Amino acid sequence: MAAPAQANHRLLWPYALPYALYVSLGLLAPEVVSIDVVYGLRIVLCAAALIAFRHRYARLRGPRSPAVSALVGGLAGLVGLALWVGLVLPFAPVSGEPWTEWGFVLRCVAAVAVVPILEELLMRGYALRLLLQWDRARQAGEAQPFAQAFDHSSIDDVAPGDWTALAILGSSILFAAGHLPHEWPAALAYGLLMAGLWVLRKDLLSCVVAHAVTNLGLALLVRGAGLWQLW
Repeated sequence: MAAPAQANHRLLWPYALPYALYVSLGLLAPEVVSIDVVYGLRIVLCAAALIAFRHRYARLRGPRSPAVSALVGGLAGLVGLALWVGLVLPFAPVSGEPWTEWGFVLRCVAAVAVVPILEELLMRGYALRLLLQWDRARQAGEAQPFAQAFDHSSIDDVAPGDWTALAILGSSILFAAGHLPHEWPAALAYGLLMAGLWVLRKDLLSCVVAHAVTNLGLALLVRGAGLWQLW
């Protein structure tokens, strides 16, 4: 069987590279590169990767009203903020180091304008739909269901909002795995919330807006209440 032009194994790199850049830049030693420089690099390089691969990504908009999706996403972002704080605070360190003014600004820009796009594209745009295709191939009795999904299918063929329980749970676990251990319960719950938006609104726009609202709200809460351990 010939693979489609946008087969999933060909799409992995465009979807994963911005996320990999963001994570790998965070591994730079602080005594070599300051945190301010790290976040500056994250904004520039991850944004550049997202722009370079923009024609390979699924559309953020779906079949329903984008204005309503943005509104629903905003409200879900506030719910997600409460969920995140409530599930992280019991497991977080007792205190955290305050950020510099410039560092705080750069991290806010990254958290609101870059992270929601790259994470939602990878987790709900790619991982959830790939796992959906694998699950469907498995249910259909394919001898090699993952190979069928990864090499001979395209996530672009998944209908907006389509899902299976395994795809939702699996993508949420992957999302949680990208966070610190004390954030895992919150990140798993948040991943399920974002997957619910995908099902409800049938788009990624609502997920991106919700993620941005949650991150902005968390930044303002951390700064206003001095809860630096949440960041």
